[in-house]
Amino acid sequence: MKEQKITGNIKPDNKDLEILKQHFPQCFDKNGNFDFERFKKEISPTEINFSKESYGLDWLGKSYARLLATDETDTLLKPDEDWNFKEENRSSRNLLLKGDNLDVLKHLSNAYHEKIKMIYIDPPYNTGSDGFVYQDNRKFTVKQLQELAGISEERAKRIFEFTRSKSNSHSAWLTFMYPRLYIARRLLKEDGVIFVSIDDNEVAQLRLLMDEIFGEENFVEIFIWDKKNSAKGVPPKNMVVNIHEYILCYSKSEDVKLIGEKRTTNTFSNPDNDPRGLWRLSNIKSTLENNNKFTIIDPKTGNKFTNFWAFSKESLQKMILENRIVFPKKTTGLPKQKEFFNEFSNVNMPIKSQLGRFDAQDTYEKKVDIMLGAKTFPYRKPTKLIKKLIEQIGNNNDLILDFFAGSGTTGDAVMQLNAEDGGNRQFILVQLPEPIDPKKNKTAYEFVKNELGVEKPKIFDITRERLVRSAAKLSEDTKNLLQSTRAELKRIQSKEKPTKRDQDKISRLQAEIKNLQEKKDRIEKMDRGFKIFETVPLWENYHWEADEFMPQLPLFDESKLNSEDLKTLLVTWKTFDGIPLTQDAREVDLGNYTAYYVEGTSGNKLYLLDKEFTTENIKKLLEKIDRDKAFNPTVIIAFGYPFESKILREIAENIKAYSNKKGTDIDFIIRY
Repeated sequence: MKEQKITGNIKPDNKDLEILKQHFPQCFDKNGNFDFERFKKEISPTEINFSKESYGLDWLGKSYARLLATDETDTLLKPDEDWNFKEENRSSRNLLLKGDNLDVLKHLSNAYHEKIKMIYIDPPYNTGSDGFVYQDNRKFTVKQLQELAGISEERAKRIFEFTRSKSNSHSAWLTFMYPRLYIARRLLKEDGVIFVSIDDNEVAQLRLLMDEIFGEENFVEIFIWDKKNSAKGVPPKNMVVNIHEYILCYSKSEDVKLIGEKRTTNTFSNPDNDPRGLWRLSNIKSTLENNNKFTIIDPKTGNKFTNFWAFSKESLQKMILENRIVFPKKTTGLPKQKEFFNEFSNVNMPIKSQLGRFDAQDTYEKKVDIMLGAKTFPYRKPTKLIKKLIEQIGNNNDLILDFFAGSGTTGDAVMQLNAEDGGNRQFILVQLPEPIDPKKNKTAYEFVKNELGVEKPKIFDITRERLVRSAAKLSEDTKNLLQSTRAELKRIQSKEKPTKRDQDKISRLQAEIKNLQEKKDRIEKMDRGFKIFETVPLWENYHWEADEFMPQLPLFDESKLNSEDLKTLLVTWKTFDGIPLTQDAREVDLGNYTAYYVEGTSGNKLYLLDKEFTTENIKKLLEKIDRDKAFNPTVIIAFGYPFESKILREIAENIKAYSNKKGTDIDFIIRY
């Protein structure tokens, strides 16, 4: 029987320490503390000067930021059961999570460790006008901060002051970003990538911060994209128009490659009906004066062409015989070779770091404005930009995370791509329930309050509604386009004397109808729903009174908890135990008692949460394990507070006796 203090102590596991324990167990004391001095001696048989001077990024609050990355969260994960049990959401593998993204990331750190293929975030830019204000609500005193972070009292006071003073300094921004990126890296798969949008205000600091967290060797590129053509109105003071923003891209490991740009047939044609398919012309003249200077002859006209060639004489003669060389009509021109689309060994071309222009007011974005009533979220990223980034990660079954979800553009982009290529990508979006200021964004406030009927409008309400309406619009737009294309085809086919141009258009429309019908079928089958969970505060007075259980100590009053609270506890625990949020626990009947069973890669777990568990229920439990081959718990976890200590001992003794008799290995854990 084991006891665990979990509920108020959920924080990311330090996988790096686990690796060190595996390879250097001698460098840990009996309490599990790492001895760095011993570690230095182990890895260095000769004396090495570990200088404190090194190149890197330092700021006021860095030690505090590291503390925040590993500090426990004092929240629980609560499911929105009414929403999640709707037909369109019941089996969905998409997630929308409401809460502070640092708390949410900590909750996800076990269940989604190295499960995310791509992260895209659009964090606050710290422009001074984008609303970024860092005001930490973690309840540390100066003394606690000094001890936990290992810093001087003076430095602790300075950090304490700026975390309580609504600071928007560089130090505050870095302190805000560090713990979120630190945990995010641990969620990425080994072949995963992260894209971070930013502008000039923090791009230099972000580059150094990403170097430190992800490693300089894992830098991929700084992409640049244009958000407009030029400035309108009064010329800027310095006569420089900023029309671009940046997207920093880092990978989890060095060997990760982006997909690149897909080749298109736009520059290819087949004017001579070559059976090898579409082709385009490519130069065969050498760019250097080499030894390949000779004359080739057009077999049809006898025209001669002498030059420095990129191919040998034998190779060019063979290409001429294979009808791969196109000669000009006049000798003043140059012969060129046919490049066939089907013969390219690389399907994709390298992507350029300059991504081009993505207008936030293009046709689709205007449709989003109409869909949401008006410009409810004026600074959202263009959907086409996010789609382009997602296309760079390759696999169509990837899990994509955005923990600054905003209006939900990333989720919209995922659904659109799935509809286009039949993919099964899933998204996890995280959005803070930030109140909408009725003065700064009157349109958004009125939309949420009046059209959605929400008394206290929050940005989260826009995120949720965007996803719902985008999913419906995706289906509706495809259906309408299919109907109008069929009508156009019928109109042209009804002509008494169709022209050659009409025939070509008929063929094109028939192909388009086929593609639209396939897309419509894909949309009907694809996952367009999402489950909602939110972080809620840990119950008042919930605490652990001692290192060891002592019945005489005053404990948490579990009678205050209702069935909804216990389901919240179940979701929080099973997520901590590595079970994805989209995997529900199965109810198990143990007589007049309901337990919850879930299968996982780290073992099958049975949760006993409610009170009134009796000796008869223990008997039913052991009978079910013995007789039901589909029921094979390897860990049984009981919520300690509602259970009598006598029953807990009885469960532990019976499980141990059963395991010894059957030769099984079932752990029994009491959890608080």
